[in-house]
Amino acid sequence: MVNARAYISSNFTKAFLTIFLPFFLIISLVYLVKISSLTSQIQITFGELMMLYLYSVPDIIFYTLPISFVASLANVLIKLSTDNELIALYALGLESKKVLQSLRLLGFLFSILLLTISFLGMPLSKQFYSSFKETKKAEAKLNIVAGKLGQKFGEYYVYVKDKQDNDFHNIVIYNRTDKNDEQFFAAKKGNLLKKENITSFLLTDGYGYTYSKDKLQQAKYQTLEVFDKVKKNNFHFQGILDFWEQAKKDKGKLHKLLFYIFVSLIPLISVYLVAAFTMINPRYQSHNTFVVIFATVLLFYALASSLQKWGSFPMLFAAIIFTSVLGRWLFHKRVVRYF
Repeated sequence: MVNARAYISSNFTKAFLTIFLPFFLIISLVYLVKISSLTSQIQITFGELMMLYLYSVPDIIFYTLPISFVASLANVLIKLSTDNELIALYALGLESKKVLQSLRLLGFLFSILLLTISFLGMPLSKQFYSSFKETKKAEAKLNIVAGKLGQKFGEYYVYVKDKQDNDFHNIVIYNRTDKNDEQFFAAKKGNLLKKENITSFLLTDGYGYTYSKDKLQQAKYQTLEVFDKVKKNNFHFQGILDFWEQAKKDKGKLHKLLFYIFVSLIPLISVYLVAAFTMINPRYQSHNTFVVIFATVLLFYALASSLQKWGSFPMLFAAIIFTSVLGRWLFHKRVVRYF
């Protein structure tokens, strides 16, 4: 029996890697394209792009692994059936339930891995990803390019004719405080300053105009410091417990939690359901591998999507019990009674 378990596990591993690796690479390309689209908003290096991709790896694994498991399970059992290897195991006295023992163990281990990724890896990676984006957007606001119109510094529009490192020359700043008040400043030189997370633009040797409905004021200055008063969206990093604690009050996060739990359990609760249609006698039964994979995945993800939209913990338990009982009943009716 030990050799039979090792043989079945070996076949499953080969089938799983054959399906999972291409699927993982395809989804990775989709995520890389999505990350690359950020370059329209922020400037990132190749190293930073790879770092953002690594932050996305837990998501990619979470969404590809359950489908890959179901497809691999169906393929390996169909292959063993059509090659008459399962019939040989039955003839040697090995019951169909015991044939599935190693696969049930693999399903349990895969579910533990998915629960770990969804409850620990994904909250952390998503926060790292968001934190990186906020940091780069803040830096982008300070990256004033010479000769470019429409650039903003806080509430002000800025135009710079020449730039050398952090020294700016021939600067124009415009601000419209409200419908009737406008401000215009010009300077020969300027520098960006940053002290204790407060950013300012120090202008040197310039003049300015303040226009309102009733009057026009002119001022000439040696130095003028303009502060960025726009409220920064500083990212607040949360610990794992604090992150999921919000599910008590936030329905959106609660539904996401239910979705994660159910999807994580797919490898464990899908074994009997898939086996009911793939452990066959090839002389009397025809196999429909793709139909089994499609129907199983559709069933589980339809339930998972329902939990994400309208779910509650009683609905989660009902979905788990329903799929588990359905799988065992079909397996007993279609397989156990014969093998």
